[in-house]
Amino acid sequence: QVQLVQSGGGLVQPGGSLGLSCGASGRISQIGVMGWYRQAPGKQRELVADITSGGSTNYDDSVKGRFTISRDSAKNTVYLQMNSLKPDDTALYYCKMNIRGPVVFSDYWGQGTQVTVSA
Repeated sequence: QVQLVQSGGGLVQPGGSLGLSCGASGRISQIGVMGWYRQAPGKQRELVADITSGGSTNYDDSVKGRFTISRDSAKNTVYLQMNSLKPDDTALYYCKMNIRGPVVFSDYWGQGTQVTVSA
């Protein structure tokens, strides 16, 4: 079985910074794309950023220049550094990884971490 465990997040004032991390464990032979998604109350879950195994990154326009996604493939871990946070960034943040176990690739999700930006 594969498990993703997230850490980080919390409450921060507007303009502040937070970091998230997500590590995968279990029967893993290869990890493809790693990503971060978020879901605000009453809204659909949306992609925040993702990163390929080769290190290519993709960001939603709303976070470009403020958030940075990175990965440590040796540790099966993905990170999200969030700077210049705004109240609109408040949401439940989820990591997702496309992981190959014994045979096929499947998508796995973390448990979710609350990020609240408020004065």
